Amino acid sequence: MKRIIVNGIPFKTRLLPGSDPLVEKFINCIMLGGKKTVARRIFADMLTELKRLGEKDPSETFTMALEKASPSVEVRPKRVGGGVYQVPTEVNPNRQRILSMRWILEAARKVKGKPMHQRLAGVILDTSKGDGPACKKKEDVQKMAAANKAFAHLAKRR
Repeated sequence: MKRIIVNGIPFKTRLLPGSDPLVEKFINCIMLGGKKTVARRIFADMLTELKRLGEKDPSETFTMALEKASPSVEVRPKRVGGGVYQVPTEVNPNRQRILSMRWILEAARKVKGKPMHQRLAGVILDTSKGDGPACKKKEDVQKMAAANKAFAHLAKRR
């Protein structure tokens, strides 16, 4: 199977005509046990739930939530002279997208007592407004990077 790159997102599968690669990637992240039709149904129901909650353009809300949850820096462990330091590094755009998707899905899966599409809609709505667990995770990662800024010079060492 041929590997294609659309908008910086690598795909090994064929995209449906008219589908957004970002949406397809998110559906693949939702999917558990290879059940893609279930994941597609959850995503479609989530969009209708966002529409019901009063969002004019649910897909725009979805992309805004992904942007607001994506971190610009993260810390990576680096071993130098017997000690392990948390070194702040910049995050490339593909990893930013994956981290934001992962954090949104983790937050939605932690909520109990509702169907997945309602949990996901709630988390995406909160994240698009700038609060919620996914944005808190992003802020925590950026605070940790700011606290370890003194070790930034170690990032250049190999």
